[in-house]
Amino acid sequence: MMLAGFFFFLLLLLTGQARLSSSLPLFIFNFFFFFFFFLWRAGGVPADRVCSYNQVLEHLNISADQTLYSMTRPVRDHTKTTVVTLEVILYAILDVRELDQTFIPYVWIFTSWQNDHISWKPQDFCGIENITLPNQLLWKPDLTIEEMIEKDKAPPSPHLTISSSGQVWVQDGQVLPSTCRMHIYKFPFDIQSCDLSFKSVVHSVQEIRLLHSLSSAEATRWSREVMRTQYEWLFVGMSVDNKTLTVFGMEQDVIVYTITMKRRPMLYIVNFMLPVLFFLGLDMASFLIPDTGGEKLSFKVTLLLAVTVMQLMLNEILPCSSNKIPLIAMYCIGIFALMLLSLLETILVMYLMDKDAGSEDAKAGEDQSLSEDFSGQADSKGGGDKKWTRCASICNGPARENSAELMKDGEQTESRSVDVISEETREVMRALTVLLNNGKEASKPSYWSKVITKIHRIFFAFYVTAVTLFLAAMSFIWQSNQDD
Repeated sequence: MMLAGFFFFLLLLLTGQARLSSSLPLFIFNFFFFFFFFLWRAGGVPADRVCSYNQVLEHLNISADQTLYSMTRPVRDHTKTTVVTLEVILYAILDVRELDQTFIPYVWIFTSWQNDHISWKPQDFCGIENITLPNQLLWKPDLTIEEMIEKDKAPPSPHLTISSSGQVWVQDGQVLPSTCRMHIYKFPFDIQSCDLSFKSVVHSVQEIRLLHSLSSAEATRWSREVMRTQYEWLFVGMSVDNKTLTVFGMEQDVIVYTITMKRRPMLYIVNFMLPVLFFLGLDMASFLIPDTGGEKLSFKVTLLLAVTVMQLMLNEILPCSSNKIPLIAMYCIGIFALMLLSLLETILVMYLMDKDAGSEDAKAGEDQSLSEDFSGQADSKGGGDKKWTRCASICNGPARENSAELMKDGEQTESRSVDVISEETREVMRALTVLLNNGKEASKPSYWSKVITKIHRIFFAFYVTAVTLFLAAMSFIWQSNQDD
Protein backbone atom coordinates (compact mmCIF):
# COMPACT_ATOMS: atom_id res chain seq x y z
CA MET A 1 0.00 0.00 0.00
CA MET A 2 2.88 2.32 0.71
CA LEU A 3 4.34 1.41 -2.67
CA ALA A 4 1.05 2.17 -4.51
CA GLY A 5 0.81 5.53 -2.86
CA PHE A 6 4.34 6.36 -3.84
CA PHE A 7 3.70 5.57 -7.52
CA PHE A 8 0.46 7.56 -7.46
CA PHE A 9 2.29 10.55 -6.08
CA LEU A 10 5.00 10.19 -8.74
CA LEU A 11 2.37 10.17 -11.47
CA LEU A 12 0.86 13.36 -10.17
CA LEU A 13 4.25 14.93 -10.08
CA LEU A 14 5.00 14.02 -13.74
CA THR A 15 1.62 15.18 -15.03
CA GLY A 16 1.85 18.45 -13.23
CA GLN A 17 5.42 19.28 -14.32
CA ALA A 18 4.22 21.59 -17.12
CA ARG A 19 2.20 23.66 -14.70
CA LEU A 20 4.73 23.60 -11.91
CA SER A 21 5.95 27.09 -12.52
CA SER A 22 2.49 28.62 -12.75
CA SER A 23 0.88 26.89 -9.76
CA LEU A 24 3.69 26.20 -7.32
CA PRO A 25 1.65 26.83 -4.13
CA LEU A 26 -1.09 24.48 -5.28
CA PHE A 27 1.50 21.83 -6.05
CA ILE A 28 3.00 22.08 -2.58
CA PHE A 29 -0.45 21.79 -0.99
CA ASN A 30 -1.29 18.71 -3.02
CA PHE A 31 2.08 17.19 -2.19
CA PHE A 32 1.64 17.39 1.57
CA PHE A 33 -2.03 16.34 1.40
CA PHE A 34 -1.35 13.18 -0.50
CA PHE A 35 1.76 12.49 1.58
CA PHE A 36 -0.10 12.47 4.92
CA PHE A 37 -3.06 10.69 3.33
CA PHE A 38 -0.90 7.79 2.24
CA LEU A 39 0.87 7.75 5.61
CA TRP A 40 -2.48 7.37 7.34
CA ARG A 41 -3.51 4.69 4.87
CA ALA A 42 -0.24 2.92 5.61
CA GLY A 43 -1.56 2.18 9.11
CA GLY A 44 -3.76 -0.51 7.65
CA VAL A 45 -7.09 0.57 9.21
CA PRO A 46 -9.57 2.60 7.23
CA ALA A 47 -11.39 5.42 8.95
CA ASP A 48 -14.76 3.73 8.87
CA ARG A 49 -13.63 0.25 9.89
CA VAL A 50 -15.35 -1.48 12.89
CA CYS A 51 -13.38 -4.02 14.99
CA SER A 52 -14.49 -6.58 17.59
CA TYR A 53 -12.86 -8.56 20.39
CA ASN A 54 -13.46 -11.77 18.47
CA GLN A 55 -11.10 -10.60 15.78
CA VAL A 56 -8.40 -10.21 18.43
CA LEU A 57 -9.14 -13.69 19.75
CA GLU A 58 -8.96 -15.12 16.22
CA HIS A 59 -5.66 -13.36 15.73
CA LEU A 60 -4.37 -14.83 19.03
CA ASN A 61 -5.84 -18.24 18.20
CA ILE A 62 -7.67 -18.40 21.53
CA SER A 63 -10.95 -20.23 21.85
CA ALA A 64 -12.90 -22.05 24.53
CA ASP A 65 -11.97 -25.44 23.03
CA GLN A 66 -8.21 -25.07 23.01
CA THR A 67 -6.28 -25.29 26.29
CA LEU A 68 -2.75 -24.82 25.00
CA TYR A 69 -2.22 -21.47 26.71
CA SER A 70 -3.59 -22.66 30.06
CA MET A 71 -1.45 -25.76 30.55
CA THR A 72 2.12 -24.55 31.07
CA ARG A 73 4.05 -21.46 32.01
CA PRO A 74 3.62 -18.82 29.25
CA VAL A 75 7.26 -18.50 28.16
CA ARG A 76 8.91 -19.16 24.81
CA ASP A 77 12.12 -20.29 26.48
CA HIS A 78 11.83 -22.62 29.47
CA THR A 79 14.86 -21.03 31.11
CA LYS A 80 13.10 -17.69 31.33
CA THR A 81 11.62 -16.78 34.72
CA THR A 82 8.03 -15.65 35.03
CA VAL A 83 7.82 -12.55 37.19
CA VAL A 84 4.54 -12.34 39.11
CA THR A 85 3.64 -9.05 40.78
CA LEU A 86 1.40 -9.44 43.82
CA GLU A 87 -0.45 -6.70 45.72
CA VAL A 88 -2.80 -7.17 48.69
CA ILE A 89 -5.25 -4.55 50.01
CA LEU A 90 -7.17 -5.17 53.25
CA TYR A 91 -10.86 -4.48 52.74
CA ALA A 92 -12.40 -5.66 56.03
CA ILE A 93 -11.58 -7.44 59.30
CA LEU A 94 -14.45 -9.88 59.65
CA ASP A 95 -13.55 -11.77 62.82
CA VAL A 96 -10.75 -12.52 65.26
CA ARG A 97 -11.27 -15.54 67.52
CA GLU A 98 -8.81 -15.72 70.39
CA LEU A 99 -10.02 -19.11 71.60
CA ASP A 100 -9.47 -20.73 68.18
CA GLN A 101 -6.43 -18.59 67.29
CA THR A 102 -7.96 -17.66 63.93
CA PHE A 103 -8.05 -14.45 61.91
CA ILE A 104 -10.61 -13.87 59.15
CA PRO A 105 -9.90 -10.90 56.83
CA TYR A 106 -11.44 -9.95 53.52
CA VAL A 107 -8.73 -8.84 51.09
CA TRP A 108 -8.36 -7.74 47.50
CA ILE A 109 -5.55 -9.53 45.68
CA PHE A 110 -4.06 -8.05 42.50
CA THR A 111 -1.69 -10.24 40.45
CA SER A 112 -0.04 -9.60 37.09
CA TRP A 113 2.49 -11.43 34.91
CA GLN A 114 3.78 -11.54 31.33
CA ASN A 115 2.42 -14.03 28.80
CA ASP A 116 4.83 -14.42 25.92
CA HIS A 117 2.25 -16.11 23.70
CA ILE A 118 -0.08 -13.14 23.59
CA SER A 119 0.53 -9.87 21.73
CA TRP A 120 -1.06 -7.77 19.00
CA LYS A 121 -0.83 -4.33 17.51
CA PRO A 122 -3.65 -2.06 18.69
CA GLN A 123 -3.58 -0.11 15.41
CA ASP A 124 -4.51 -3.28 13.54
CA PHE A 125 -7.69 -3.68 15.65
CA CYS A 126 -9.12 -0.17 15.89
CA GLY A 127 -6.92 0.70 18.87
CA ILE A 128 -8.03 -2.18 21.12
CA GLU A 129 -5.41 -2.41 23.88
CA ASN A 130 -7.10 -4.56 26.54
CA ILE A 131 -9.46 -7.51 26.42
CA THR A 132 -11.23 -9.55 29.10
CA LEU A 133 -11.26 -13.35 29.01
CA PRO A 134 -12.57 -16.17 31.22
CA ASN A 135 -9.84 -17.06 33.67
CA GLN A 136 -9.75 -20.76 32.70
CA LEU A 137 -8.47 -19.97 29.19
CA LEU A 138 -5.03 -18.79 30.27
CA TRP A 139 -2.38 -19.97 32.66
CA LYS A 140 -2.40 -18.54 36.19
CA PRO A 141 0.29 -18.82 38.86
CA ASP A 142 -0.41 -21.48 41.52
CA LEU A 143 -0.29 -19.16 44.54
CA THR A 144 -1.30 -20.34 47.99
CA ILE A 145 -1.44 -18.85 51.49
CA GLU A 146 0.45 -20.82 54.12
CA GLU A 147 -1.71 -19.67 57.05
CA MET A 148 -5.02 -20.44 55.37
CA ILE A 149 -6.97 -23.16 57.21
CA GLU A 150 -10.26 -23.18 55.25
CA LYS A 151 -11.17 -23.01 51.62
CA ASP A 152 -12.22 -19.59 50.44
CA LYS A 153 -16.01 -19.41 50.48
CA ALA A 154 -16.20 -16.29 48.31
CA PRO A 155 -16.55 -17.04 44.57
CA PRO A 156 -13.37 -16.26 42.60
CA SER A 157 -13.28 -13.62 39.92
CA PRO A 158 -14.45 -15.26 36.66
CA HIS A 159 -12.38 -13.07 34.34
CA LEU A 160 -8.89 -11.81 33.73
CA THR A 161 -7.60 -8.92 31.63
CA ILE A 162 -4.84 -9.08 29.02
CA SER A 163 -3.09 -6.21 27.27
CA SER A 164 -1.68 -5.93 23.77
CA SER A 165 1.83 -6.34 25.13
CA GLY A 166 0.99 -9.70 26.73
CA GLN A 167 0.55 -8.44 30.32
CA VAL A 168 -2.13 -10.33 32.28
CA TRP A 169 -4.01 -8.90 35.30
CA VAL A 170 -6.25 -10.71 37.77
CA GLN A 171 -8.23 -8.93 40.49
CA ASP A 172 -9.85 -11.15 43.08
CA GLY A 173 -11.56 -10.63 46.46
CA GLN A 174 -11.15 -13.43 49.00
CA VAL A 175 -12.20 -14.29 52.54
CA LEU A 176 -9.15 -15.86 54.16
CA PRO A 177 -9.80 -17.84 57.37
CA SER A 178 -6.23 -18.19 58.55
CA THR A 179 -4.39 -19.17 61.67
CA CYS A 180 -2.75 -16.48 63.76
CA ARG A 181 -0.85 -16.79 67.01
CA MET A 182 -2.55 -14.43 69.44
CA HIS A 183 -0.55 -12.53 72.06
CA ILE A 184 -3.12 -12.17 74.83
CA TYR A 185 -0.78 -11.26 77.70
CA LYS A 186 -2.12 -7.68 77.80
CA PHE A 187 -5.75 -8.50 76.97
CA PRO A 188 -7.92 -6.40 76.47
CA PHE A 189 -5.25 -3.77 75.75
CA ASP A 190 -3.43 -6.03 73.30
CA ILE A 191 -2.06 -5.44 69.79
CA GLN A 192 -2.15 -8.39 67.38
CA SER A 193 -0.10 -9.01 64.24
CA CYS A 194 -1.24 -11.68 61.77
CA ASP A 195 0.67 -12.83 58.67
CA LEU A 196 -0.51 -13.77 55.19
CA SER A 197 2.32 -15.58 53.38
CA PHE A 198 1.92 -16.00 49.60
CA LYS A 199 4.04 -18.49 47.70
CA SER A 200 3.91 -20.88 44.77
CA VAL A 201 2.90 -24.45 45.37
CA VAL A 202 5.27 -26.30 43.02
CA HIS A 203 7.42 -23.73 41.20
CA SER A 204 10.89 -22.80 42.36
CA VAL A 205 12.52 -19.40 42.34
CA GLN A 206 14.08 -20.20 38.94
CA GLU A 207 10.60 -20.53 37.45
CA ILE A 208 8.49 -17.95 39.31
CA ARG A 209 9.64 -14.80 41.07
CA LEU A 210 7.21 -13.01 43.36
CA LEU A 211 7.55 -9.24 43.60
CA HIS A 212 5.50 -6.35 44.96
CA SER A 213 5.41 -2.76 43.80
CA LEU A 214 3.53 -1.07 46.66
CA SER A 215 5.52 -0.23 49.78
CA SER A 216 4.24 -0.84 53.31
CA ALA A 217 3.15 2.79 53.69
CA GLU A 218 1.27 2.74 50.37
CA ALA A 219 -0.44 -0.56 51.17
CA THR A 220 -1.50 0.83 54.57
CA ARG A 221 -2.84 4.02 53.00
CA TRP A 222 -4.83 2.16 50.35
CA SER A 223 -6.23 -0.23 52.97
CA ARG A 224 -7.41 2.63 55.18
CA GLU A 225 -9.14 4.28 52.24
CA VAL A 226 -11.12 1.19 51.25
CA MET A 227 -11.69 -0.23 54.76
CA ARG A 228 -15.36 -0.99 55.40
CA THR A 229 -15.54 -2.81 58.72
CA GLN A 230 -13.05 -3.64 61.47
CA TYR A 231 -15.11 -5.74 63.90
CA GLU A 232 -13.88 -4.85 67.42
CA TRP A 233 -10.41 -3.97 66.14
CA LEU A 234 -8.68 -0.82 64.98
CA PHE A 235 -6.48 -1.24 61.90
CA VAL A 236 -2.97 0.04 62.69
CA GLY A 237 -0.98 -0.78 59.56
CA MET A 238 0.21 -3.38 57.10
CA SER A 239 3.81 -4.23 56.28
CA VAL A 240 5.08 -6.24 53.32
CA ASP A 241 8.28 -8.25 53.11
CA ASN A 242 9.80 -10.36 50.35
CA LYS A 243 11.72 -13.50 51.38
CA THR A 244 13.35 -16.49 49.75
CA LEU A 245 12.89 -19.69 51.71
CA THR A 246 14.06 -23.26 51.18
CA VAL A 247 11.15 -25.71 51.28
CA PHE A 248 11.95 -29.41 50.88
CA GLY A 249 15.27 -28.55 49.25
CA MET A 250 13.69 -26.07 46.78
CA GLU A 251 14.07 -22.31 46.99
CA GLN A 252 10.85 -20.34 46.67
CA ASP A 253 9.91 -16.69 46.84
CA VAL A 254 7.51 -15.75 49.64
CA ILE A 255 5.73 -12.43 50.10
CA VAL A 256 4.58 -11.89 53.68
CA TYR A 257 1.89 -9.32 54.45
CA THR A 258 1.71 -8.56 58.18
CA ILE A 259 -1.55 -6.97 59.34
CA THR A 260 -1.30 -5.13 62.66
CA MET A 261 -4.46 -4.25 64.61
CA LYS A 262 -5.34 -2.97 68.06
CA ARG A 263 -8.31 -4.11 70.12
CA ARG A 264 -10.97 -1.65 71.26
CA PRO A 265 -11.04 -2.41 75.03
CA MET A 266 -14.02 -0.31 76.16
CA LEU A 267 -16.55 -3.16 76.01
CA TYR A 268 -14.37 -5.42 78.18
CA ILE A 269 -13.67 -2.61 80.64
CA VAL A 270 -17.38 -1.88 81.15
CA ASN A 271 -18.63 -5.48 81.16
CA PHE A 272 -15.83 -7.23 83.01
CA MET A 273 -13.14 -5.16 84.70
CA LEU A 274 -15.39 -2.56 86.34
CA PRO A 275 -17.80 -5.14 87.88
CA VAL A 276 -14.86 -6.98 89.46
CA LEU A 277 -13.55 -3.67 90.78
CA PHE A 278 -17.01 -2.87 92.17
CA PHE A 279 -17.01 -6.20 94.02
CA LEU A 280 -13.69 -5.23 95.59
CA GLY A 281 -15.18 -1.89 96.66
CA LEU A 282 -18.13 -3.68 98.27
CA ASP A 283 -15.73 -5.92 100.13
CA MET A 284 -13.93 -2.86 101.51
CA ALA A 285 -17.28 -1.36 102.52
CA SER A 286 -18.15 -4.56 104.40
CA PHE A 287 -15.76 -3.48 107.18
CA LEU A 288 -18.58 -1.16 108.30
CA ILE A 289 -20.91 -4.12 108.91
CA PRO A 290 -21.01 -5.20 112.60
CA ASP A 291 -19.24 -8.45 113.38
CA THR A 292 -22.13 -9.73 115.49
CA GLY A 293 -24.30 -12.23 113.66
CA GLY A 294 -23.54 -13.97 110.38
CA GLU A 295 -24.56 -11.25 107.89
CA LYS A 296 -21.02 -10.02 107.29
CA LEU A 297 -19.67 -13.52 106.71
CA SER A 298 -22.42 -14.48 104.25
CA PHE A 299 -21.98 -11.16 102.40
CA LYS A 300 -18.27 -11.77 101.85
CA VAL A 301 -18.87 -15.34 100.68
CA THR A 302 -21.40 -14.03 98.15
CA LEU A 303 -18.82 -11.57 96.79
CA LEU A 304 -16.28 -14.36 96.39
CA LEU A 305 -18.78 -16.44 94.44
CA ALA A 306 -19.50 -13.47 92.16
CA VAL A 307 -15.79 -13.06 91.33
CA THR A 308 -15.58 -16.81 90.65
CA VAL A 309 -18.40 -16.50 88.10
CA MET A 310 -16.51 -13.68 86.37
CA GLN A 311 -13.41 -15.88 86.17
CA LEU A 312 -15.45 -18.64 84.54
CA MET A 313 -16.64 -16.14 81.93
CA LEU A 314 -13.05 -15.12 81.28
CA ASN A 315 -12.07 -18.75 80.77
CA GLU A 316 -14.48 -18.97 77.85
CA ILE A 317 -12.78 -16.04 76.08
CA LEU A 318 -9.06 -16.61 76.47
CA PRO A 319 -7.19 -19.52 74.87
CA CYS A 320 -5.25 -21.98 76.97
CA SER A 321 -2.18 -21.97 74.71
CA SER A 322 -0.58 -18.78 75.98
CA ASN A 323 2.97 -18.93 77.32
CA LYS A 324 2.20 -16.47 80.10
CA ILE A 325 -0.75 -15.92 82.38
CA PRO A 326 -2.71 -12.99 80.94
CA LEU A 327 -2.74 -9.82 82.99
CA ILE A 328 -6.52 -9.85 83.23
CA ALA A 329 -6.38 -13.32 84.81
CA MET A 330 -3.79 -12.03 87.30
CA TYR A 331 -6.13 -9.09 87.93
CA CYS A 332 -8.99 -11.43 88.84
CA ILE A 333 -6.77 -13.75 90.89
CA GLY A 334 -5.29 -10.82 92.83
CA ILE A 335 -8.70 -9.38 93.69
CA PHE A 336 -9.94 -12.86 94.61
CA ALA A 337 -6.94 -13.32 96.96
CA LEU A 338 -7.53 -9.95 98.65
CA MET A 339 -11.20 -10.75 99.20
CA LEU A 340 -10.24 -14.19 100.54
CA LEU A 341 -7.91 -12.57 103.10
CA SER A 342 -10.77 -10.30 104.14
CA LEU A 343 -13.01 -13.34 104.60
CA LEU A 344 -10.38 -15.11 106.71
CA GLU A 345 -10.04 -12.01 108.90
CA THR A 346 -13.79 -12.00 109.45
CA ILE A 347 -13.73 -15.68 110.42
CA LEU A 348 -10.90 -15.03 112.92
CA VAL A 349 -12.73 -12.07 114.47
CA MET A 350 -15.93 -14.09 114.86
CA TYR A 351 -13.98 -16.89 116.52
CA LEU A 352 -12.43 -14.48 119.01
CA MET A 353 -15.83 -12.95 119.72
CA ASP A 354 -17.27 -16.37 120.50
CA LYS A 355 -14.34 -17.05 122.78
CA ASP A 356 -14.86 -13.73 124.55
CA ALA A 357 -18.58 -14.46 124.96
CA GLY A 358 -17.75 -17.83 126.52
CA SER A 359 -15.45 -16.27 129.12
CA GLU A 360 -18.12 -13.67 130.00
CA ASP A 361 -20.72 -16.42 130.46
CA ALA A 362 -18.41 -18.28 132.85
CA LYS A 363 -17.83 -15.13 134.91
CA ALA A 364 -21.57 -14.44 135.03
CA GLY A 365 -22.14 -17.97 136.30
CA GLU A 366 -19.65 -17.44 139.13
CA ASP A 367 -21.37 -14.19 140.14
CA GLN A 368 -24.76 -15.87 140.11
CA SER A 369 -23.54 -18.70 142.38
CA LEU A 370 -22.04 -16.14 144.77
CA SER A 371 -25.32 -14.24 145.02
CA GLU A 372 -27.22 -17.46 145.60
CA ASP A 373 -24.87 -18.36 148.45
CA PHE A 374 -25.40 -14.94 150.00
CA SER A 375 -29.16 -15.18 149.78
CA GLY A 376 -29.06 -18.65 151.38
CA GLN A 377 -27.04 -17.37 154.30
CA ALA A 378 -29.45 -14.49 154.81
CA ASP A 379 -32.41 -16.84 154.77
CA SER A 380 -30.84 -19.06 157.39
CA LYS A 381 -30.14 -16.09 159.68
CA GLY A 382 -33.62 -14.75 159.24
CA GLY A 383 -35.08 -18.11 160.30
CA GLY A 384 -33.08 -18.06 163.55
CA ASP A 385 -34.44 -14.63 164.35
CA LYS A 386 -37.95 -15.85 163.75
CA LYS A 387 -37.36 -18.74 166.12
CA TRP A 388 -35.90 -16.39 168.70
CA THR A 389 -38.82 -14.02 168.36
CA ARG A 390 -41.27 -16.83 168.63
CA CYS A 391 -39.57 -18.08 171.79
CA ALA A 392 -39.64 -14.59 173.16
CA SER A 393 -43.36 -14.30 172.53
CA ILE A 394 -43.99 -17.62 174.19
CA CYS A 395 -41.94 -16.68 177.16
CA ASN A 396 -43.91 -13.43 177.59
CA GLY A 397 -46.77 -14.88 179.65
CA PRO A 398 -49.03 -13.21 182.17
CA ALA A 399 -47.85 -15.43 185.01
CA ARG A 400 -44.39 -13.93 185.80
CA GLU A 401 -43.12 -14.65 189.29
CA ASN A 402 -40.26 -12.24 189.40
CA SER A 403 -39.77 -8.85 187.67
CA ALA A 404 -35.97 -9.06 188.10
CA GLU A 405 -35.83 -12.06 185.90
CA LEU A 406 -37.87 -10.23 183.27
CA MET A 407 -35.45 -7.30 183.19
CA LYS A 408 -32.52 -9.62 182.85
CA ASP A 409 -34.11 -11.46 179.95
CA GLY A 410 -34.89 -8.11 178.20
CA GLU A 411 -31.30 -6.95 178.34
CA GLN A 412 -30.08 -10.24 176.89
CA THR A 413 -32.65 -9.97 174.06
CA GLU A 414 -31.57 -6.42 173.12
CA SER A 415 -27.89 -7.37 172.99
CA ARG A 416 -28.61 -10.30 170.71
CA SER A 417 -30.74 -8.15 168.39
CA VAL A 418 -27.95 -5.58 168.05
CA ASP A 419 -25.46 -8.31 167.18
CA VAL A 420 -27.77 -9.80 164.54
CA ILE A 421 -28.43 -6.38 162.94
CA SER A 422 -24.74 -5.48 162.80
CA GLU A 423 -23.86 -8.83 161.19
CA GLU A 424 -26.65 -8.45 158.60
CA THR A 425 -25.44 -4.93 157.79
CA ARG A 426 -21.93 -6.20 157.15
CA GLU A 427 -23.26 -8.93 154.84
CA VAL A 428 -25.31 -6.42 152.86
CA MET A 429 -22.35 -4.08 152.47
CA ARG A 430 -20.19 -6.95 151.32
CA ALA A 431 -22.81 -7.96 148.73
CA LEU A 432 -23.11 -4.37 147.47
CA THR A 433 -19.35 -4.16 147.11
CA VAL A 434 -19.30 -7.33 145.05
CA LEU A 435 -22.06 -6.04 142.79
CA LEU A 436 -20.32 -2.69 142.27
CA ASN A 437 -17.05 -4.41 141.37
CA ASN A 438 -18.84 -6.65 138.89
CA GLY A 439 -20.47 -3.58 137.26
CA LYS A 440 -17.12 -1.85 136.85
CA GLU A 441 -15.56 -4.97 135.35
CA ALA A 442 -18.51 -5.31 132.95
CA SER A 443 -18.13 -1.70 131.78
CA LYS A 444 -14.44 -2.25 130.97
CA PRO A 445 -13.64 -4.04 127.63
CA SER A 446 -12.38 -7.54 127.99
CA TYR A 447 -9.01 -8.81 126.76
CA TRP A 448 -10.35 -10.40 123.56
CA SER A 449 -12.33 -7.27 122.72
CA LYS A 450 -9.09 -5.30 122.76
CA VAL A 451 -7.46 -7.92 120.54
CA ILE A 452 -10.33 -7.78 118.05
CA THR A 453 -10.12 -3.98 117.84
CA LYS A 454 -6.37 -4.10 117.15
CA ILE A 455 -6.85 -6.78 114.48
CA HIS A 456 -9.51 -4.66 112.76
CA ARG A 457 -7.30 -1.56 112.62
CA ILE A 458 -4.16 -3.33 111.48
CA PHE A 459 -5.88 -5.44 108.83
CA PHE A 460 -7.89 -2.53 107.42
CA ALA A 461 -4.70 -0.47 106.98
CA PHE A 462 -2.97 -3.44 105.37
CA TYR A 463 -5.99 -4.12 103.13
CA VAL A 464 -6.24 -0.58 101.80
CA THR A 465 -2.47 -0.44 101.18
CA ALA A 466 -2.44 -3.80 99.40
CA VAL A 467 -5.39 -2.86 97.16
CA THR A 468 -3.77 0.45 96.20
CA LEU A 469 -0.41 -1.10 95.39
CA PHE A 470 -1.98 -3.97 93.45
CA LEU A 471 -4.13 -1.73 91.24
CA ALA A 472 -1.20 0.64 90.62
CA ALA A 473 1.08 -2.26 89.63
CA MET A 474 -1.53 -3.71 87.26
CA SER A 475 -2.08 -0.34 85.62
CA PHE A 476 1.67 0.18 85.15
CA ILE A 477 2.21 -3.26 83.62
CA TRP A 478 -0.76 -2.83 81.26
CA GLN A 479 0.63 0.49 80.03
CA SER A 480 4.17 -0.80 79.58
CA ASN A 481 5.54 -2.03 76.25
CA GLN A 482 6.17 -5.56 77.44
CA ASP A 483 4.84 -8.12 74.98
CA ASP A 484 3.85 -11.73 75.20
